[in-house]
Amino acid sequence: MNDRIIRSTLLLFSLFLSVKSQAQEVLTRDEAMKLALQHNYDIQVAQKSIESAKNNASIYNSGYLPSATAAGNGQITYNAGENQTVQGDFTFDPAEAYNYNASVGLNYVIFNGLGRMYNYKQLKEQHNLSELQAKQIIENTMLQLSNAYFEIARLSENIGILKTALDISKTRLTRAEYGYEYGQGTQLNILNAEVDVNNDSINLLNTKQQLENAKRNLNLIMGRALETDFAVDTNVVFELALNTDELTAKALERNILIEQTQSQLKNSEYAIKASRAGWFPSLSANAAYAYQGQQNPNGAFLTGSTSYGPQAGLSLNWNIFDGGTTKTRTQSAKIAMETQKIQQEQTTFTVQRDVMNAYSTYQNALFVLQAQEANLKTAQRNFDRTDEMYKQGQVSSIEFRQAQLNQLNAQGSYSQAKYNAKNAELQVKQLAGVLLEE
Repeated sequence: MNDRIIRSTLLLFSLFLSVKSQAQEVLTRDEAMKLALQHNYDIQVAQKSIESAKNNASIYNSGYLPSATAAGNGQITYNAGENQTVQGDFTFDPAEAYNYNASVGLNYVIFNGLGRMYNYKQLKEQHNLSELQAKQIIENTMLQLSNAYFEIARLSENIGILKTALDISKTRLTRAEYGYEYGQGTQLNILNAEVDVNNDSINLLNTKQQLENAKRNLNLIMGRALETDFAVDTNVVFELALNTDELTAKALERNILIEQTQSQLKNSEYAIKASRAGWFPSLSANAAYAYQGQQNPNGAFLTGSTSYGPQAGLSLNWNIFDGGTTKTRTQSAKIAMETQKIQQEQTTFTVQRDVMNAYSTYQNALFVLQAQEANLKTAQRNFDRTDEMYKQGQVSSIEFRQAQLNQLNAQGSYSQAKYNAKNAELQVKQLAGVLLEE
């Protein structure tokens, strides 16, 4: 009786999930990628890094603009004392004096050994590097999203496979019960069938739990509510039509790691040129308009004065010897550039190796997929034949179950091989720098 209650509960639960799945939205991979581009947290952080680099590379941070200053000052002096005349009289004569001035000035560096220019180019290149780093984050996110999406597709297919297997096991259990009632079977057949029904139910529930976890993982990547339910498209299309040489050529041109090393090398060149600025003089121009006033106490030779007018000038500064600081800085920049060249060469060969390995893995995955497809057809024919023989009483329940398990394993292996091949294809596309073309 308890077994019947358990089976009824599982049946109702399966019906509930079936009705629920019919109301689910079908989320395509393109739609998932668009959501991730808009809401993924890592991508949002990368975009803020780009904004920061763009702000640093602004003309306002370049040193090319003049500086303007305004200044003012006022002072009052109060002096008290006694004056004695030649007649011997004393007079008390407090004195007040006022001084005030104001000016507006402009200063501009005309030449500083080209250091300003190359520093500005470094800031621009740093902005470009930030964009490349953000592109790498986007590529990694899209690859991560695709893997998560296809994992949901694989688990969804497995749930369908396991539901079918559970239905077959339930039918077998019903047949065993009827056979036992009519004296055509034994209690052992019923017990074996019940064990298989329970195992299939457990496998189905575990896979459904894995599917729920996988959906929450994808929702997190897309930056939306974790409990949002959806279904995915399980159709897989293979689109890689390039050979190894073509993929390697594209990788050398468009791989994000190679692009980053090129940007870093260019930045090292600018650093060397900027460091040499210390060997050159600097020339600045300045201009101002000043006003100055003064009021003297009574009895002074001049009771007051004012002056105002423009001022202009040039200043030249040349640090003939700075103790070797510029030389040391330049030499350090050269060493950094040589190191960057070594790293660039290493990155180039590493990318070439990774492309060839990934392409080989992809080709192997396609071969495995074909082999698993052939194996699935064989397992399906074997199960169909065994099923007919079981209905006719020509094979035992154990032999029937073995044929069913062989079919289940073949279906699962084929599904796994299909998504493994697709993920391998996406890995090749990322290394070749063409993943975001999708």
